Amino acid sequence: MVSESTRLSAQDWARAALKAIADGGVAAVAVEPLARTLGVTKGSFYAHYRNRDELIAAALAEWVRGHGEGGLTAFAAIADPAQRLRELLTAVVQAVQPLAPSVHLSLLGERNDPRVRNAVSRVNSARLEILVRTYRELGLSPSRAESRARVAYAAILGLSHLAQTDPDGPDSAVLADEAAAIFLPA
Repeated sequence: MVSESTRLSAQDWARAALKAIADGGVAAVAVEPLARTLGVTKGSFYAHYRNRDELIAAALAEWVRGHGEGGLTAFAAIADPAQRLRELLTAVVQAVQPLAPSVHLSLLGERNDPRVRNAVSRVNSARLEILVRTYRELGLSPSRAESRARVAYAAILGLSHLAQTDPDGPDSAVLADEAAAIFLPA
């Protein structure tokens, strides 16, 4: 809860909207409940956004920034492709928490919304791009690197989906080791 004397930024609202999206999809983004959650009045919202659609656009932009190319910068800087892939897989597997809502998975249910489709496409493209580049640097042909990247990414999304319904899944360190064993070329 934010005290009345604390002024929220537009980014604070966008992040709260992302949490709402993770919990209940785009339909869960509503100004009054978000204001209550943030402990402020609706006036705080209108200081930053004209309407709910602007907030949704800002939330999606924030998600793309943090989970697309911008969120992958540190991994892209790792020179050794095997280490890059291992660290990518480990970070993803360790981020997956049992029963935790996922913005990405929630957005998949909203794929008919052009704003959502664009945001998911941008994040997917950035993630696939780094995976393809990594597999190419590991010596796979372009077509094989593309295929391997897609399978690895599908597994990553599958782990996220499983974690939402399986509180008793294996330890994340075990999963990270298994993912590296499966997806690192021999």
